[in-house]
Amino acid sequence: MIVLHQIDPIAISLGPLRVHWYGVMYVLGLGAAWWLGQRRIHAGRLPGVDGNAFADLLFYAMLGVVPGGRLGYVLFYGLDELLRDPLMIVRVWDGGMSFHGGLVGVLVACWLWSRSRGLHFFDTMDFVAPLVPPGLGFGRLGNYIGGELWGKYTESGWGVVFRTGVPDPYRGLDPVALKAQFDAGALDAFARHPSQLYQAFLEGLVMFTVLWWFSARPQPRYAVSGMFALLYGVFRFIVEFVRVPDPQLGYLAFGWLTMGQVLSLPLVALGLFLLWRSHRAPVLQPQPMPHPVREAK
Repeated sequence: MIVLHQIDPIAISLGPLRVHWYGVMYVLGLGAAWWLGQRRIHAGRLPGVDGNAFADLLFYAMLGVVPGGRLGYVLFYGLDELLRDPLMIVRVWDGGMSFHGGLVGVLVACWLWSRSRGLHFFDTMDFVAPLVPPGLGFGRLGNYIGGELWGKYTESGWGVVFRTGVPDPYRGLDPVALKAQFDAGALDAFARHPSQLYQAFLEGLVMFTVLWWFSARPQPRYAVSGMFALLYGVFRFIVEFVRVPDPQLGYLAFGWLTMGQVLSLPLVALGLFLLWRSHRAPVLQPQPMPHPVREAK
């Protein structure tokens, strides 16, 4: 089955105010992290940290993810453009964010927060890891709705035809004319892998399910963080085989190796190292927060 992608990327339009679905997905990801984090806080999964301290942690993470994601994209994917136009580094609205850069930004923010609280950095990261996949999943759904980061041609009778992924003669057609061409079968050859949905499933749903289950019982320090790094690195490496590489970079080697795969290999190695190190690490025992006692009236 071939599907024509004609989703409006604007979720809400009120006069000059336009809210994109991608922004909505960011809010949903943050909301999911807050709700899940509150559950883990009340279960005592990060002893000594209450709801207010957790809110500060989320604020730190937000401050780290955006500049980290932008700087990572510029360094890994747009260095040539940066040399030509240095101001592009601040034009976040033009697109271009890197998960790996955002991860580094979050790590730095969590390290600063942990240091201010006198906590072990990896106790914080083990707490945070299960909260991240929903945001990744929502982000990939935002990529799909926006018709960006699509995959290669399926070269078969299924896939998704993205307006941004068809040749110029078709790309300039209005929605009604494009739909007529699609119904006539003229666009079947341009059906692509919806790689955004693959990533939403693997990096969002599967990673969350595994990490939430894995962290349901107390694990040694480093274990949950290691599982996160390993799963993301493996899933991203696999999906890159059907995802179109960034045009400014193309394939880096062998006719198939992408920058996304190169950046994911260190995560796989880090995940394996942390899981190995966790075998001799202490286990942080939960200290559930007491429920407030209501006075009898």
